[in-house]
Amino acid sequence: MRALIPLRRRRDPAPSRLRYRLARLWLRPWLRSAVTLWLPVAVIGVSGWAVLSQPLMMGRMRQAFDDIRASILAQPELMLQGLAITGGSQALHPRIAEAVGVGFPVSSLALDLDAVRARIEAISAVAEARVSVGPDRRLVISIREREPAAILRRGGTLYLVDRDGVLIAQLAQRAARPELPVLAGEGAEDHVREALRIVQVARPIAGRLRGLVRVGARRWDLVLNRDQRIQLPEDDPVLALRRVLAFNEAEHLLDRDIRRIDMRDRTRPVLQLGPDALRALRPAEPAPEGEET
Repeated sequence: MRALIPLRRRRDPAPSRLRYRLARLWLRPWLRSAVTLWLPVAVIGVSGWAVLSQPLMMGRMRQAFDDIRASILAQPELMLQGLAITGGSQALHPRIAEAVGVGFPVSSLALDLDAVRARIEAISAVAEARVSVGPDRRLVISIREREPAAILRRGGTLYLVDRDGVLIAQLAQRAARPELPVLAGEGAEDHVREALRIVQVARPIAGRLRGLVRVGARRWDLVLNRDQRIQLPEDDPVLALRRVLAFNEAEHLLDRDIRRIDMRDRTRPVLQLGPDALRALRPAEPAPEGEET
């Protein structure tokens, strides 16, 4: 008689209850994101913090970074060997070199070109500066120098100013720049362009022009030799000056004994006569009785 062979129990293909719950849980996006992204980030962050919080390790890392940076900066291809300045007068170049404040040779990566340009443009005589690294491994600086347009008198000191009223440099004496007009008075440096237009119109009497004085920070007086002065209005002084020059051309007004020509009211010019003109206009006084005339 054959022995009975026990039948094997067939494995149930259905997942267990635990596996089913875990599979359902894994389908949730927040859990998958937490496990696949945020958990590794957290592990790496905690590990990095644990390593970097040690002073010895931080010191070694800083030293390694400094060594790498120094080796890059020391590359011969990046070293600047000198300075080249173009534009401007030769007298200005030493001031620009001093403003650069860099000792050569120096790595181009160690230079802040914007800071160098700002230091150069801080010089009053420099209107604009461009800083670049040249192909011949030199620091190239191109400048545009301010052009003196007038002389500004402040107290007893003379200054050169450009058309925008920016002070360029101090002037030792007026005779050093005789071709430039002299401006004085409160707020004169803020209206240099207007003053230059007046000077341009006054070219027929340029030989007699001594300067312009800003009065009350509102208007100009044109100062001539022989103690003469043309008082111009606040509005449209050029037109008022043209009228005076037309009177002068027709009547030789400025050749007479006149101290002031007041054009502040353009509808009614006023003349202030000199002492000789006043005596000529004053009638002769009668002689006292008993005296022969």
